[in-house]
Amino acid sequence: MSDATIPAEPTGTEPTGAEPTGAEPTATQPGAAEPGPPGTAPADEAARLDAADPLRAKRDAFTLDDTVYLDGNSLGALPRAVPPRLADVVAREWGQLRIRSWEESGWWTAPERIGDRVARLVGAGPGQVVVGDSTSVNVFKAVVAAVRIAQERGAHRDQILVDEATFPTDGYIAESAARMTGCTVRPVAAGDVPTAVGARTAVALVNHVDYRTGRLHDLPGTTAAVHAAGALVVWDLCHSAGALPVGLDAHGVDLAVGCTYKYLNGGPGAPAYLYVAQAHQPRFDSPLPGWNSHADPFGMASAYTPADGAVRGRVGTPDILSTLALEAALEVWDGVPIEDVRAKSLALTDFFLRCVETYVPAGRVRSITPVAHAERGSQVALRCAAAGEAGEVMAELVRRGVVGDFRRPDVLRFGFTPLYTGFAEVERAARVLADVLKEG
Repeated sequence: MSDATIPAEPTGTEPTGAEPTGAEPTATQPGAAEPGPPGTAPADEAARLDAADPLRAKRDAFTLDDTVYLDGNSLGALPRAVPPRLADVVAREWGQLRIRSWEESGWWTAPERIGDRVARLVGAGPGQVVVGDSTSVNVFKAVVAAVRIAQERGAHRDQILVDEATFPTDGYIAESAARMTGCTVRPVAAGDVPTAVGARTAVALVNHVDYRTGRLHDLPGTTAAVHAAGALVVWDLCHSAGALPVGLDAHGVDLAVGCTYKYLNGGPGAPAYLYVAQAHQPRFDSPLPGWNSHADPFGMASAYTPADGAVRGRVGTPDILSTLALEAALEVWDGVPIEDVRAKSLALTDFFLRCVETYVPAGRVRSITPVAHAERGSQVALRCAAAGEAGEVMAELVRRGVVGDFRRPDVLRFGFTPLYTGFAEVERAARVLADVLKEG
């Protein structure tokens, strides 16, 4: 499936760095960062917001410097708990206990144990999430298994609906899954899935948050519409897990996948996860049956008998170092309500948009991220007005200590990780962006 382009003016967005339109977020919206009194300087407002931040102390749990790091939607910062835990795994569990650690150190059961920790962050009960493999591999498992479940129901279902603006790998995987299951892929806009789903739909594969624009899609409504048509839905949570409430169980989601190296801060190459709702587990037929998902893995039988529960989503031997690094990274979430994270995320993005409006010369950038809180994830994407300048603008921002990222051809992405991003950093980022654009 080809890489979709970002619409010039997505519904629900407003320009920034241009004349105010009257559609700015207000304090009446849940989680809004209430603007200071008229005339309040952004730096003073940032200090006020930082002082009132209930998550402020969590920043100390991460290894950070004076760089403004707004790329946690690509790779989260390093939690301080990870290096000593990895040192112990290498020196003691591997170095001293060696093979005994599969049992004595809990290596064998780590994918389910850590899966239950992830489950709490995506609104799932225990026994439904398993950690392992990459997001791409888990998308393949989830989509093929979902098609098989749908086709078992007897109806002629031979279409896979795919979010047309999806991260490319999801589209590639869906095409392969379609060839394997006798289906065809039908790309549709995520917002159109509820009306596009029909009697021939087997499964819809949808991103919870658009990786380019930061648009948050309607998970409850889309899931209900897909179910009403007799189909299943697979949600990609890469850009929402750890940034906002997901509610997999509450909204009856069938299957979901996600990575752990963004807002969950699991580290580069950290294992992904697969959610299979309890009701579907007995019929979950993985296209990658491996010895780790066998009912008796050490029986070494030539015939495959799947294990019960979330274990059925495993394939081969887990990557222990990255898996246990993830477990240590997730400790930072202890005692943190995801609702507080969402409230701060919205406050950070509201404040950034106001700072950009204040500092950046009119007409130089335009936000393609929705203003409405119900449609916004935890990032802000700005489109540069001048052709070809976005890459150099981001490179100069990085040189000046503000790290976001650039998406071709003209989009600057800024990710806001509430556990460690502060309002003073947000103000500085907008100010430096303005300086770069004024000098360019």
